[in-house]
Amino acid sequence: MQRLLTALIALVAVSALLTGCGQKGPLFLPDETPASSQTE
Repeated sequence: MQRLLTALIALVAVSALLTGCGQKGPLFLPDETPASSQTE
C-alpha cells in the first residue's frame, strides 16, 4: 500500500510539472532569419 501511494504521489507531481511548463497555444517553427532590425 505504501508503494502504491508513493507511486501515485510521484505520478501526480510529474504530471503537474509537465503541465506547468512549456508554451501555451499552438506549436510553431521560428523564422529562419532572426529579427535583427528594429523599428524605433
